Amino acid sequence: MAETTKKENGFVRFVQKAGKFFRDCKGEIKKIVWPTPNTVFRNVGVVLATIVILAIFIFLLDTVFMNLLGLVMEVAK
Repeated sequence: MAETTKKENGFVRFVQKAGKFFRDCKGEIKKIVWPTPNTVFRNVGVVLATIVILAIFIFLLDTVFMNLLGLVMEVAK
C-alpha cells in the first residue's frame, strides 16, 4: 500500500515560511556595510553643491528665455 503523508496545516506552513523570511532578512541586514560619518558628510556636500549648480543653471536659462520672449513680444507689437 502507498504511504499517505499528512499535509501540514496552511497556517503552520505560513508561520514557518514567515519565520524563515525574517531569519533571512536578519542575515542580509548583517551583511550591509554602513558608510562612515565622514563619507555621509562628503556625499551630502556633493549633493548640495550639485543642487546649487543646477539651480543657478536653470535660473540662467529662465532669464535668457524670458529676455528672448520679451524681445519677440516687443517685435510683435
